[in-house]
Amino acid sequence: MAAANSAESMDEGVRGVLVVDDDPTVSEVVAGYLDRAGFAVRLAGDGPAALRAAEEHRPDLVVLDLMLPGMDGLEVCRRLRAREAGTPPVPVIMLTARGDEDDRILGLEVGADDYVTKPFSPRELVLRVQSVLRRVAATPAAAPAAGPRLAAAGLTLDPAGRRAAKDGTELALTLREFDLLAYFLRHPGEVCDRERLMREVWGWDFGDLSTVTVHVRRLRGKIEDDPASPRLIQTVWGAGYRFDAQPSPTVVAGRA
Repeated sequence: MAAANSAESMDEGVRGVLVVDDDPTVSEVVAGYLDRAGFAVRLAGDGPAALRAAEEHRPDLVVLDLMLPGMDGLEVCRRLRAREAGTPPVPVIMLTARGDEDDRILGLEVGADDYVTKPFSPRELVLRVQSVLRRVAATPAAAPAAGPRLAAAGLTLDPAGRRAAKDGTELALTLREFDLLAYFLRHPGEVCDRERLMREVWGWDFGDLSTVTVHVRRLRGKIEDDPASPRLIQTVWGAGYRFDAQPSPTVVAGRA
C-alpha cells in the first residue's frame, strides 16, 4: 500500500498524508481511500509514533484522531505546531468520536484546521483533504490571484503573504480562519448563511454546518474586543452572519 512507499512517492511530487489513529480498521480504510485518490499515505498508531513520522518525512497534511492512548491528539497537534515556528504549518484535520462542541473548539484552538466527527464517510474525508490542500497550494505561490490587501475596522489582511493584523498587532489565524475573515472583508454588509460560507470558503457542497459555527466563534475570539458581544461579525438570526466594516461605537452608560 501507499504507506510503505510514501518516501518515494513524496519525492515524485505526490502529496503525503499522515494518518494517526489507534484503531487499525479506521486507519486502513482511510488509507485505502486516500491511496486510491492518489495520495502517499503513512500510518501512525499513537502520538509518539506520529511525531516521529512527521519528523522523518514532513507530510503535506495530517489526519489526526483526538482520542489517542497516552498522548492525545490535542497534545500531538500542540507539539507539531511548536516545531513549526518560522515555517509554514502543516494542515491538520482532527478526527473525533465526540459531538461536543467544546472538543471541536479545543482542536481548533491548538491549531487544527478542520475536524470530522466519527462516524464519517471516507469519501467526505478525502474531499476535505483535497479541499484543504487546494487552499494551501493556492497561496502564497498564486499571489497575483490572491488579490490586493484588505482593510476594514482596524483589520488588515495580506492574502498573498497570508498575514493578518488588528490595530497593527499580528493575528495568529489558522488556514480556515484566515480564509473566512478574508471572505467577510470582501463581502462587507452582506448576509452570508452557513451554506454559502461552507461552499465559498470551504469549497464543499455538503458537510457539517456546525464547522462554520465553530470557526466563526473562534474568529470572533481573535478579532472582537468583546467576543460575547460581537460588533464586527454580527449574527443575523435565522439568516446567517454579516460583517460590519464600520461598527457602531460601543455606548458606555453614564458618559456623553
